[in-house]
Amino acid sequence: MSPRVAAAGLVVASLFALGAAPGPGADPPAGAPAPRDAPLPTLLADPGPGAQLITALASRTGSTTGVVSWWDLRNGRWVRAGSAPARFGAKGLVEGAARRQGTNTTPTGLYDLPFAFGVQPPPRGTSYPYRPVNEDSWWCQDNASRAYNRWTEPRPADCRAGESEHLVGYRAQYAHALVIGFNYRQPVHNRGAGIFLHVDGRGATAGCVSVPAGAMRRLLAWARPEKRPHIAIGTASGRTAITRY
Repeated sequence: MSPRVAAAGLVVASLFALGAAPGPGADPPAGAPAPRDAPLPTLLADPGPGAQLITALASRTGSTTGVVSWWDLRNGRWVRAGSAPARFGAKGLVEGAARRQGTNTTPTGLYDLPFAFGVQPPPRGTSYPYRPVNEDSWWCQDNASRAYNRWTEPRPADCRAGESEHLVGYRAQYAHALVIGFNYRQPVHNRGAGIFLHVDGRGATAGCVSVPAGAMRRLLAWARPEKRPHIAIGTASGRTAITRY
């Protein structure tokens, strides 16, 4: 691990203890340690190409809870627009490239957000591409299917129902959701499918990131496709430190 990442990990740990990173701040000079009050996106190796970012931060890989914050880049500075308590996979978090399907782990890394969807209509103010869920809406998780890790309407013959999610069956969790672009553009079979940012259920997730219903509505009203929002998922330190992404 580089000195910069190690130092940044300590800073993130301090920020996590406070619940979320504070407000605006400038990037530190090259080679200088980041100040304790630096906005979390400035500590990331690559916050993505856009002007909006969601951070999902857990204290360690075994955590099932943490903090989701969302940020705007304004005049070269990251400003926190909101935050909420988060839930992660029942088995914690794991490096995205090493994840295996069915492990109930949340993949760490930096990902785009292809589109939103929901059983309920989009919240007022939503401008992000939004797909309504109906009785024919499925997310194929069958490793033998050509539709692996894709929304399908209707479910194709080569995608078994027992290996897929009937989206309308998750009315609470999928009232509103954002697709996380993990293993999405060029899916690797057996790595994982159907990783979303969605509304809380009764406990930890099967690998997604979840937040309270009100926070999910605020996120969808905040996200702007022209600002190319991404999500960074990681821990406060270690090999899956959010600052590595």
